[in-house]
Amino acid sequence: MDDVALFQELILTWFDEFGRKNLPWQENKTPYRVWVSEIMLQQTQVSTVISYFLRFMKRFPTITALANASEDDVLHLWTGLGYYNRARNLLRTAKIIQHDYQGEFPQELALLESLPGIGRSTAGAILSLASSIRAPILDGNVKRVLTRFAGITTATNNTKTIAQLWTLADHYTPTQRIADYTQAMMDLGATICTRSQPKCLLCPLMKQCSAYKQDLQSILPIKKPSKSLPIRKKIFLILSHDNTILLEKRPPVGVWAKLWSLPEMSHTTSLPTIKTHCLNQLKINVKKITLDTPFRHTFSHFHLDILPAFIHLETLPLKCMENDQQIWYNLSKPQAIGLPQPVKKLMQKIYDSIN
Repeated sequence: MDDVALFQELILTWFDEFGRKNLPWQENKTPYRVWVSEIMLQQTQVSTVISYFLRFMKRFPTITALANASEDDVLHLWTGLGYYNRARNLLRTAKIIQHDYQGEFPQELALLESLPGIGRSTAGAILSLASSIRAPILDGNVKRVLTRFAGITTATNNTKTIAQLWTLADHYTPTQRIADYTQAMMDLGATICTRSQPKCLLCPLMKQCSAYKQDLQSILPIKKPSKSLPIRKKIFLILSHDNTILLEKRPPVGVWAKLWSLPEMSHTTSLPTIKTHCLNQLKINVKKITLDTPFRHTFSHFHLDILPAFIHLETLPLKCMENDQQIWYNLSKPQAIGLPQPVKKLMQKIYDSIN
């Protein structure tokens, strides 16, 4: 048996006994369900995704249902998953598939890759898992397995290394049991060949693994050192009246694009400055402000230090009228809108304190 056939046999035999076969997106498997799960699983753990996936499928059981949804409906269900462009691209792609492909996913890799938010690995997963079409994948789990197996000591975020890994992924992908093999590789990386403390003694590839034989499994994969993240500071203004909170829709580009968030201002601990800002920018005369404990929310490219300022209003300001970019959000009867996770947590804290 040659090396490729042995690799495939070891992987598939392990999968038959230990692979994950009861995840929600593995039931009633369709390209639509696989696609949604793969997008959700980018940068997010399976344990977190499961509940989001189930809610999403209940609300949008078909691609037609998703294509007909509003952006706020989709972002509302996505609140807490982060990386909100994934949700926006889901909606964009659903509309394209509904309009250009009569609601059916294209079965060609290049066509899938041309759709918003679908890269080469995601396209391969859709084809291989849902349609058993041979298409290699290279998500984080597979990348880690192949890097250790082949003993690759160059940085995995290096362009040449990525090309090398794609060659390996294609080299080992079989022509039979494609869906099982693809799932097995993801499962092996997620449950055995983990980032830290890999369970090498349980791995079917242990005897052939270069990293294990050289005792490099705790070192590989290697990444270029990341730069330290800059820190930004903001005050979040929590204007509340009668169980409602003032929210503003963020601009269509930038951080939390098109999500509903709290009014904010540059960081300062000067209460008079906050009062002046509320009066000039929001047309609200503030009498009492309570500063809460600051906390940090980390993005991929910077830290955001948030200082919540609770502003209790005796009456609803007449000049602060609702418009397309501003609403009074009822904590008892929440609207279906997209919220950044820090804002959602703050509003839950407020709701718990008054109920």
